[in-house]
Amino acid sequence: MARRGSWAIPGPGPRAALPLVLLLLVGFAAPLLAILDYSFMPPRTFSLTGEPTLENYVTIFQSTSYLSFLWSLALATVTVAVLALTCYPISYGLVRVFGRWATVLTLLFTIPLFVSENVRLYGWVLFFIKNGVLLGALKTYLGIEFDSWLFTSSATVFGMIYVYLPFMLFPMTLGIAMVPNETRDAAFDLGASRWQVFREVELPLSMPGIVIGFLLTFVLAVGAIAEAKVLGGQAIIPVTHDIEIAFTYAQNWPLGAALSVLLMLVVGALVLLVLRRFDLDTILGRR
Repeated sequence: MARRGSWAIPGPGPRAALPLVLLLLVGFAAPLLAILDYSFMPPRTFSLTGEPTLENYVTIFQSTSYLSFLWSLALATVTVAVLALTCYPISYGLVRVFGRWATVLTLLFTIPLFVSENVRLYGWVLFFIKNGVLLGALKTYLGIEFDSWLFTSSATVFGMIYVYLPFMLFPMTLGIAMVPNETRDAAFDLGASRWQVFREVELPLSMPGIVIGFLLTFVLAVGAIAEAKVLGGQAIIPVTHDIEIAFTYAQNWPLGAALSVLLMLVVGALVLLVLRRFDLDTILGRR
């Protein structure tokens, strides 16, 4: 309880957090518990009668659904790796050239997010399709004819890199902008080489933004589905496609719930494994 003069001002008690707790329970915990409950129901039913069953989880590993998990994890990993190599030099250049305005300029990369993802992906379809914008121009002006690049795994990866670039670039730019110029200059004054400054000063101090960008991009990329449908032509079947089919066309909600639970467990375990290798207090800026 804080005091101001002779008056006692009551501080916020546990009841002040009650609305937030209720919001988290209703909006976050309740749907997850419902999905978990559905995953133990008998296949193609909507009620839990008798003992809970593991039949849905057994079906996943007896079928080829586990391959969808591997594809989703592989695509997400490749997307994160390519974006890390692409976005770090861009972020570093923005911060070093534009200074405090780098974050504002980075917001320009988020403008495409105001347009539907499907609309943007179909724009790339028109660009890469045979006799489309790119291949049609090459054929008309250069006399070179190429087969369409669409409906391949490479097109799927390209779409994921394009869609999730802002989610890697923005946190990474914020992380690099957190490095004080004074610290960098002090390292140079002490005789450190350019590589030593990058390795010992810039990279560790910018790590919070880098880690957040990695995790955010990976979690979103694992759940990608539009890129595989629109650009990939389902040459690769991600796990989210199997979940969609189970919940819609197959009307097998328990199987879809089991796939969702496994996806959450796998992604959650990988995220926790990564976070264990870093100091959360440092990442969150507490010290």
